[in-house]
Amino acid sequence: MLVPAAVVLLLIGMVIGSAGKSAGGKKTAAAPAPTVTITAPAPAASEAEPAPTVTVTRTATAKAEAKTADDSDTAPSGKAVFKVWGSAPSGVEITYGSDGTNLQGKGLPMEKTLTVDADAFYYQVTAQLMGGGNVQCSVTIDGKTKKGRAQGGYNICSAQLNSDFSGGFS
Repeated sequence: MLVPAAVVLLLIGMVIGSAGKSAGGKKTAAAPAPTVTITAPAPAASEAEPAPTVTVTRTATAKAEAKTADDSDTAPSGKAVFKVWGSAPSGVEITYGSDGTNLQGKGLPMEKTLTVDADAFYYQVTAQLMGGGNVQCSVTIDGKTKKGRAQGGYNICSAQLNSDFSGGFS
């Protein structure tokens, strides 16, 4: 009786823990709330005694960050949009295109647009960190988006949309 109850509790914990990760890969992170300290002398009761110091601490709440252009999932009709954004202090090597192209991108943030070739099997973007950082990448065609993320070391962010052989990509 005790073992099945423990298994049920474990499964509930896993479901709750993974619920925060299933928001389509989008994460909203509020900046840490700043702490403000104000120090002012208290009114003196008499001139003979030193005045005590009063410290008042207020915590301000940070506003949620607005959605950036890097998070949008739109592309003009018949176009493939490739994006890479984030931080790569040691540099990043970016490659994008279809199965028939291998183009190089530069700098962060990067956004490139190509005309979709109906004969292409896939469109992809990769961004390899050169020693550290945190980057995200996406490829969007006709409202469909695939995203990837890489963090630290020489890790690679990769996103790819494949042809569904009926003229669309998924």
